[in-house]
Amino acid sequence: MSSTHTTHTAHTSTIGSIGTPSRRNTELALLVFAVVIPVFAYANVGLAINDSVPPGLLSYGLGLGLLAGVGHLVVRKFAPYADPLLLPLATLMNGLGLVVIWRLDQSPRLQQRAEDLFGAFSPDAPKQLMYSALGIAFFAVILIVLKDHRILQRYTYISMVVALVLLVAPVFFPAVNGAKIWISIGGFTIQPGEFAKIIIAIFFSGYLMVKRDALALASRRFMGLYLPRGRDLGPIITVWAMSLLILVFETDLGTSLLFFGMFVVVLYVATERTSWIVFGLLMSAVGAVGVASFEPHVQSRVAAWLHPFSDKVIAQTGSDQVAQSLMAFGSGGVLGTGLGQGNSDLIGFAANSDFIFATFGEELGLAGVMAVLLIYGLIVERGIRTALAARDPFGKLLAVGLSSAFAIQVFVVGGGVMGLIPLSGMTMPFVAYGGSSVIANWALIGILIRISDTARRPAPTPATNPDAEMTQVVRP
Repeated sequence: MSSTHTTHTAHTSTIGSIGTPSRRNTELALLVFAVVIPVFAYANVGLAINDSVPPGLLSYGLGLGLLAGVGHLVVRKFAPYADPLLLPLATLMNGLGLVVIWRLDQSPRLQQRAEDLFGAFSPDAPKQLMYSALGIAFFAVILIVLKDHRILQRYTYISMVVALVLLVAPVFFPAVNGAKIWISIGGFTIQPGEFAKIIIAIFFSGYLMVKRDALALASRRFMGLYLPRGRDLGPIITVWAMSLLILVFETDLGTSLLFFGMFVVVLYVATERTSWIVFGLLMSAVGAVGVASFEPHVQSRVAAWLHPFSDKVIAQTGSDQVAQSLMAFGSGGVLGTGLGQGNSDLIGFAANSDFIFATFGEELGLAGVMAVLLIYGLIVERGIRTALAARDPFGKLLAVGLSSAFAIQVFVVGGGVMGLIPLSGMTMPFVAYGGSSVIANWALIGILIRISDTARRPAPTPATNPDAEMTQVVRP
């Protein structure tokens, strides 16, 4: 005789029960290393310069740890599934930058030069720490307020207008070191190009997401390349012309290269047409050569690049910074002179901003330079990985745009300091002194983390019928 028993069991899924790991504990462990390494570097500099541990070691470590902790708590709360490497990598570079800026503050040469020029010396490291705190605050605001990156797509054309205003505004202010890239109001100074790169990336992503099909069409094929139609050349010609105008009126080579290069990269990703890369390179070469033929400031940058040790060029430009930078890299060798034991302060007033990478090259050597570039490369790689994982076209293009902007800026600055290309006047992300740069790059990391969280977040399970969650088990 058999009996039938009906049991009710909840319908479960193995994947749903396990879920996607958030990796927040991994991020926390990496943040510990990202704070400890700069603290040891800070102690190393103090021992090398003064034969004693710096008196501010504890406050520096606690300050950097507090900033990292705030960033981690915000990510844990508002972006729990985000990439676990972006925040630690940015914190590590920010911390190392603070150490090297403090090291340059200890230089008697730079202190004397500041007193000669401004009548008094004011250390930059405390100000950079304040800017870093503002950057973390901006980072937190982005993650708290921006619940979904796709909201930014609504402001595609508004972002274009804002970006143009930011790019044009420095024209109406006095030039600084030959370039009009600053806005000075009272005692407050801002470099709008640093923020414009993020806003431009939003515009490019929104515009190309809509127009990518039209731009991907080709009218003919020549030498293995799909040539774009004439009417589709309009966007790239417009951006090309805008980048040239920036170069002509502001003599800002770095922003011009960054602006146009980012557009070409995002355009290639959107259309998958190699022809856009070829056209972009050709147009950038034509534009650079054309502007360099009549713009004195660009000509002086090119002359200093081609002949950095020429007495005639140094006399014409009034600066031997490129020559001193190359000497710093050469003096560093493979392992460097050691933190605090180099002479990169001979570069002058730009030693802690435009040329801070030369200090890394001299005091950490080739090994240190490769380590710094590797960290930058990892930030770019995680940004590209975020783009690949993004579930929407806008998120993919925006992540690629921000990552390419970051990569191009590192290349332009590093290449200029090492003599690979002419100097651009931009600053190395996170490590160079400058409030606009560090705040804008923390904002960039915040947007990438938001896109990453959306991409890695588990998809919501569909609503099910309660009756479907009950199974009948018939036993004999």
